[in-house]
Amino acid sequence: KYINSMPYTLTGAQKIGRKEIEKDLECGKVMNRLVQGDVGSGKTAVAEIAMYKAVKSGYQAVLMAPTEILARQHFESISRAFKYHGIEVGFLTGSMKAADKRATLEKIKEGSFQIIIGTHAVIQPDVEFKRLGLVITDEQHRFGVRQRVKLKEKGRNPNVLVMTATPIPRTLSVVLSGDLDVSVIDELPPGRKPIKTKWIATIEETKTMYEFIGKKLFQGRQAYFVAPLIEESEKLAAKSTEELLEEVSKYLPDYRIGVLHGRMKNAEKDEIMSRFKNKELDIMVSTTVIEVGVDVPNATVMVINNAERFGLSALHQLRGR
Repeated sequence: KYINSMPYTLTGAQKIGRKEIEKDLECGKVMNRLVQGDVGSGKTAVAEIAMYKAVKSGYQAVLMAPTEILARQHFESISRAFKYHGIEVGFLTGSMKAADKRATLEKIKEGSFQIIIGTHAVIQPDVEFKRLGLVITDEQHRFGVRQRVKLKEKGRNPNVLVMTATPIPRTLSVVLSGDLDVSVIDELPPGRKPIKTKWIATIEETKTMYEFIGKKLFQGRQAYFVAPLIEESEKLAAKSTEELLEEVSKYLPDYRIGVLHGRMKNAEKDEIMSRFKNKELDIMVSTTVIEVGVDVPNATVMVINNAERFGLSALHQLRGR
């Protein structure tokens, strides 16, 4: 019923993943499964089907995301999808007002929130579930082992699903030892164009790059510029968001620029991100806070400065934005 209500058709890989999860949930043993798929391959859709099944079987499901921006994005899309099925979705983060948090915790405890989406806040001691049956960790590589264990301990042997595009070495070793089953989503939805990656090495190439981005912005597209540092450093020869903002303003003076980094308050970050999403800004100069899960389809170009300063998984995640 839920699959038929989805606004798109599942890919072959999603169908296989969904069946594997369904089999796990019905086999009488606790599920412990990794859903591994490239950014944009539709891992969340598979997780939604699992949540639907858990709720319709009389259990609660929880999804933990590493950042508030990503958690809110999940909450908006999942609550919209489940609204038509009479499923109540709750949202829990550390920055909530005390009164809102109390009301949310009460609804989780009494079971009127059947699905809970949140950040690390969902593993705090004051969070009690009525009947937790499914635990999902999104962007699993961003959480520590203890955090994932804490989430699991919120229920009595709940089924566990972890999702990532970039599994960490420990996860891979757990897979090899047979303690974690894997569903691989190796197909992108139809119509996705391949990503072109270019290395810019000279001043001449930099000028060409800015001309190219200028054309894209003129066509109504948006662009990301990513820097490894927030402010200038004497020790590190790497660009900061401050220096990058100056450079981008010089080359592209006619466009609206936003700045985003980890030192900003959550409310500030959310506001800048939603302005970018709503096309009120043309360019986003940022650190890797945009690495995980932020979805702005109109932003078709990304410039990563000092790429050697980023880990492979960070580059892979950024490239998928």
